[in-house]
Amino acid sequence: MTPHRPDREVAIVAFAQSDHRRRTDDLSEVEMVMPVLHEVLRQTGLKTSDIGFTCSGSSDYLAGRAFSFTMALDGVGAWPPISESHVETDGAWALYEAWVKLLTGQADTALVYSYGKASPGSVRDVLTRQLDPYYLAPLWPDSVSLAALQAQALLDAGATDEPALAAIAARSREDATANPHAQLPGARPQGEYLVRPLRTGDCPPIGDGAAAVILAAGDLARELCARPAWIRGMDHRIEAHSLGVRDLTDSPSTRLAAERAGAFEAPVDTAELHAPFTSQEIVLRRALGLGDGVRINPSGGALAANPVMAAGLIRLGEAAARIHRGDSDRALAHATSGPCLQQNLVAVLEGDTDA
Repeated sequence: MTPHRPDREVAIVAFAQSDHRRRTDDLSEVEMVMPVLHEVLRQTGLKTSDIGFTCSGSSDYLAGRAFSFTMALDGVGAWPPISESHVETDGAWALYEAWVKLLTGQADTALVYSYGKASPGSVRDVLTRQLDPYYLAPLWPDSVSLAALQAQALLDAGATDEPALAAIAARSREDATANPHAQLPGARPQGEYLVRPLRTGDCPPIGDGAAAVILAAGDLARELCARPAWIRGMDHRIEAHSLGVRDLTDSPSTRLAAERAGAFEAPVDTAELHAPFTSQEIVLRRALGLGDGVRINPSGGALAANPVMAAGLIRLGEAAARIHRGDSDRALAHATSGPCLQQNLVAVLEGDTDA
C-alpha cells in the first residue's frame, strides 16, 4: 500500500504546554489555557487575527456540562468572528482536522489547542462512557481494569514480564527529569498492585493540563520557524468496538496508520508514543517495529504527565520540538483514544537537512 504524499507542505512551527499538576482547583479551563495560547503565539510573533483556522480538542464529560468548550474560546478571542472548530476527543485529532484544512488551501495558518481537567471527578469511571453502551458500559469496567486485561494478555503470551514493565516506568520518569512540565519526574517505586498485574507505577498520573501548537504552510512556515517540523504524513485508524473480538496483544490499526503515514519508508530516530500504561508501550513498539536505536518518549511520555484530551497532542508537540531544536531529524508521533489502544493516530515529522 503506497502512502499518499500531500501536495502542500505543512509544518508544526510552535509548541507550548502548561505545567501539569495533580489539581488546578484555583484555575478555570480558560485560565489554564490562556498562558499556553499566549506562549505559542509569542514564539511565532503572530497575533490572533493572523490565524486562519482554530481547532480545539476537549471533553464535555470531564467538565460535566454540555458545550463546555465554548467557554474556553474566551481564551482565544472569538470576536471579531474567527473560523473555528472543535473535536470531542484528544487534541491530536484537532491537529489532524487543522492539517487537512491547510492542505486544502483554505488557510495558511492554524492554532490547535486542547486541555483537560481530570482532577474534579473519577476519571477511571468517566472513561467507561467511551465503551459500547449496550454490552460493556453497563458493567462499568474502568480504564485501569481494562488496561490490566491487556497487560495480562501480554504476560500470558510471553511478550513481556513485570520487570520489563517496571523498567519502562523507570526509564520514562527518569527521562522526565529533563522536562520542566512533567507531573511525575524522577525515579519512584512501582508501588502496590492497582489492578493486577499493573502496579501504581505502571499507570499514568491523574492531572490537569493544556497544550497548543501552531501550523503553517510552505514558505510561511520557514519565516515563522528556523527549523519547521514538516508533517510528511498522518493517518488514524480504529479497532473493532468490542474488546472481545480483538487481539489485545497487537495493534493492527496503529500499524496501518503508520503505513499510510509513511512511517516505514525510512528509519525514525525518535518516537513519542501515547502509551498511558507501560504494557501499551510494548504493544506499540511491536506494531511500529521500533528497534533499540529509536529514542522512545524522551519527554517522559504519558507516564510522566497524562492530561486527558491533551496528552496525544503533546506527543506531536514534543516530537516537533525536538526537530525544532535539532535533536531529531525524523520523528514519529502517536496518539490514542479509547480503551486498550482502540483508536490510533500516527504522524511522521521531518526537519530540513543540510544539502
